[in-house]
Parts: sequence; C-alpha cells; structure tokens
Amino acid sequence: MLKLNVQDETSRLRSVVLGTAKSCGPIPKPEEAYDPKSLEHILAGTYPNEEDMVQEMDGFAKVFAKYDVQVFRPRVLKDCNQIFSRDIAFVIDDKLVKANILPDREKEFQAIKYVLNKIDEDQIIYPPKEVHIEGGDVMPRGEYIFMGTYTGLDYPDYITARTNKEAVDFIAKQFPYKKVKAFELRKSNTNARENALHLDCCFQPVGKDKAILHKNGFLKEEEYLWLLNYFGRDNVFEITKEEMYNMMSNVFSISPTVVVSERNFTRLNNWLREHDFTVEEIAYAEIAKQEGLLRCSTLPLVRD
Repeated sequence: MLKLNVQDETSRLRSVVLGTAKSCGPIPKPEEAYDPKSLEHILAGTYPNEEDMVQEMDGFAKVFAKYDVQVFRPRVLKDCNQIFSRDIAFVIDDKLVKANILPDREKEFQAIKYVLNKIDEDQIIYPPKEVHIEGGDVMPRGEYIFMGTYTGLDYPDYITARTNKEAVDFIAKQFPYKKVKAFELRKSNTNARENALHLDCCFQPVGKDKAILHKNGFLKEEEYLWLLNYFGRDNVFEITKEEMYNMMSNVFSISPTVVVSERNFTRLNNWLREHDFTVEEIAYAEIAKQEGLLRCSTLPLVRD
C-alpha cells in the first residue's frame, strides 16, 4: 500500500505518477483545443508530434530514476492525450483528491486505477460535480493551501477557467486545519500571453524559501504583492510575459535542492545555480506547446 504524503511542493520526492505521451492521438482540430497556446500551434502547423514528446518524457523519467524515485505511468489509452497527470488528481497531506475536469478527460483518471488500488479507499476524495478543480491550481505549503481560481460571472465562457469558487470552499472544508489562500488568475481563451491556465503557470515555490512569480498572471495586484511579501523580494525570481508563455514557472522540484527545468530556461537555470540548486536540465519545449510543462506532467504521491 502507498502511504500518501505531500505537505509542500519541494520536499524530497519518493513516489510520483508521470504522464505518458504514447498514443496521444491525431493533431486536434482548432475547435477541440483546450487552451490558446495549443490552438496557436494547431493553426501554425507546429503542434508537437508524438515521437518527440515520448522522447521528452523519457528524459524526465531518467532523471527520476537517477534520484531513485518510484515512478508510475498511466495505462496507455488509444488516441488519448495523457501527458498532464497533474490535471486528473492531486495529493494534500495523506489524501488524494480527484480533479473534476473537463468531462471527456474522465477516462484519464481510470487509467491510473492500478495506482489508486494501492491507496486506502477512505484516503481518496471525490468532489461533487459543482466543484471544478485541477491540480495545477492547488499548491500545499505547510499551514497553507495556495489555490488559483477565477470567480468572474463570465466563468462559464472561459474553457481556460478550471477551478471555481466552489472548489476553494470545498478544499477549505476538507482541510479545516489549513489556511486556504485563493488567487484570482487572468484568463483568455484566445491570447496565450494573457492567460494563466493554472496557478503553476505564473507562480511556483522552489527550495525552502524561494519562488518564481509572474505579476501579470494575477488579476489583483494585492494578491501578487501578498506572495512577493510572503517570500521576500530577494527570494523571488520574476519572469516576463514571454517567459510565462514558455512555461518558465512550471519547473519541478525533486527535493529542496534539486529542480528539474527546461534546458532553454537559461536565465532561470543560472539564477537557481547561483542560489545553490542542482538543476537537472531536460528538453521539454515540444510539450510546452500545449500550455503545460514539468509540474503539469507529474502527480506526486509521496514526499518525505
């Protein structure tokens, strides 16, 4: 049996679900795109091909092997994009919460059934249908749970609005001993540079006391400033609109001192090394074309 434990984003990783790019299906039609960045690449003819993405994910798996992390992969479904395992579930403390996602992604959750069978049933939480929530919007951090949300009245108009107010209330109820801190994110169905699909597209903690942050991802300046003050300006690496577009905040921590990052993120990777991080650089730029990167591809189950 798996003893779930995720208190934060950066403690030593022991067990993880890493998505798969195998049999991810034909290039979607423009009207099938879930986000503006995928749409951009579909229209430009630069949408990533399966072989390249499989190779990129194999590179990620090799890093996990190097650090002796137990890796589960989803059962491969024919013609189904299963890269972003963070979208289907997430762990807070010793509970796994099933994400309520776009309805046609339900089968992705079923594809990790063999992993769920290793978890006590009473440790798995199934939110009611009015609760919309995805793992990219949820970040446990000690006493806090940080959540990205969008509560505008036009919420239904945005396919990019993934976590609603009901979800924030639901998580607060499930974890009453935590402080749930919600952040309103900027949404756009058409402009990828103006769209923070999830909280991890514009913010991510690294190490024990540092963070990557993009101001324009937040709708309310005071919420961005709260994070800036919480970590301290000297501990924050601010990214530009273009860097957010390239998913620079979506790196992944294997431990407080080891970060997996995209090899083209030169400015960030240098900053991390200057602050004594070991940076494991891998190629992941093809997968980034779907508005998701390293954190999105992982579902951590156990951290020390």
